[in-house]
Amino acid sequence: MAAAIRQAFDQPDRTHAGETWQRVADQLRRRWPKLAELIDAGEHDVLPCMALPRQHRTKLHSTNPIERLNKKVKRRADVVGIFPNEASIMRLIGAVLFEQNDAWQPSTRYMMVEAFAQIDKDEIDTVLNITTKAA
Repeated sequence: MAAAIRQAFDQPDRTHAGETWQRVADQLRRRWPKLAELIDAGEHDVLPCMALPRQHRTKLHSTNPIERLNKKVKRRADVVGIFPNEASIMRLIGAVLFEQNDAWQPSTRYMMVEAFAQIDKDEIDTVLNITTKAA
């Protein structure tokens, strides 16, 4: 089942991914109608990532960088223990984020900014029938 659904994510764009997604659902419809309905209902929740550049799609499934950052903030907060007011915890979190930003600046980017230039155009999503425009 996973291999069949994975075929949709191997497609070059959102239109082909949607066609593949529907083909998989249609193949399952006779034998497992509830599963096919679930796949149909989930298409618009699962496939929007296909609008992003191909090189970023593989990085979307991982939340490791943000989890690592959250652990660092929690570790620092545990050292302090108790905060007298909300402003003090905001200063600590701000300091951790500022430090992390400085650490990330010289290193290789997780997602290259240049690839996002491909998204900054008016595009018509044929599946949802809407026009998307970058801010």
